[in-house]
Amino acid sequence: MTDSKEFLYKYLNNASPTGFEASGQQIWLDYIKPFVDTHFTDQYGTAVGVINPDAKYKVVIEAHADEISWFVNFITPEGYIYVSRNGGSDHMIAPSMRVNIHTDKGIVPGVFGWPAIHVRKSTKEEAPTMENIFLDVGARSKEEVEELGVHVGCVVTFKDELQELNGKFYSGRALDNRIGGYMIAQVARKLKESGSKLPFGLYIVNAVQEEIGLRGASMIAARIKPNIAIVTDVCHDTTAPMYNKNVSGEQVAGKGPVLTYGAAVHKKLLDMIIETAKKNEISFQRATASRSTGTDTDAFAYSNDGVPSALISLALKYMHTTVETASKEDIEQVIELIYQFLLEFDPEYDFRYVV
Repeated sequence: MTDSKEFLYKYLNNASPTGFEASGQQIWLDYIKPFVDTHFTDQYGTAVGVINPDAKYKVVIEAHADEISWFVNFITPEGYIYVSRNGGSDHMIAPSMRVNIHTDKGIVPGVFGWPAIHVRKSTKEEAPTMENIFLDVGARSKEEVEELGVHVGCVVTFKDELQELNGKFYSGRALDNRIGGYMIAQVARKLKESGSKLPFGLYIVNAVQEEIGLRGASMIAARIKPNIAIVTDVCHDTTAPMYNKNVSGEQVAGKGPVLTYGAAVHKKLLDMIIETAKKNEISFQRATASRSTGTDTDAFAYSNDGVPSALISLALKYMHTTVETASKEDIEQVIELIYQFLLEFDPEYDFRYVV
């Protein structure tokens, strides 16, 4: 296994829930340090690697580091645990899933319990809701749960790891959007190993707290004050069952990066990225965002005095589950597209729509 792949597996398998991203950020920083001139972090844990830190013109490439999770919300006298969401966690997939509860004493394993099918059939069957899903840590009382180190506020993550499907796809939890952190780190590595020199400062940003409202990106955009920003994230593969292409459009995992049109996406920057893709024969797809992109693109675009921003997405199957699935070829194409764009970009370009 190459060191890049080792990093991918280590980084994706590590838990990095919203608000508790520190361990994942350290893994990411340790990997990227050899490829940048300097680095820094902010008070909430966003990590930034910088190439050409003294350059006046600043370009950001960005991903977000956090994953959805749960909080311990209530412990019953009988030792069962009820949860609240930390980000957009899906209660429908919870029953029978294994979890890790993160405590000051270390990891406490648990499971989301659920009644057997023949028990449910004897009564009016209930669907999973936030009111009835619960955790079991093998304790018979609240006191026993607390002796394990579990208390209200402990964060809970699903216990699932990255795997490959048919040699063509990666599948696991938290591809949204730590796979973006992998991709921008690989861009930095590619620049270093090729000996490429950029006529601007490049800020490789791995932001925290995207899943609860783009918080980390908002903070770091105000600090860096970039001239342009290219954000990576994921969108839905709409070819999977139960999607409506009339509403969601058509994006396909395996057919290249998805480039989004929308108010927050600067059309001139988007056109430049499309031209780069065509020039370098990189397949790409198009998507639209009605009001906002719902990604860190919005945070950068509307920061400071307005920052020309663009969004490059991976078409992802089964978002916000433990089996998020993305094309290995798409991942490599996103890396190549960003890399080629950076080599070709002229910081003298005037992004104003009206002069």
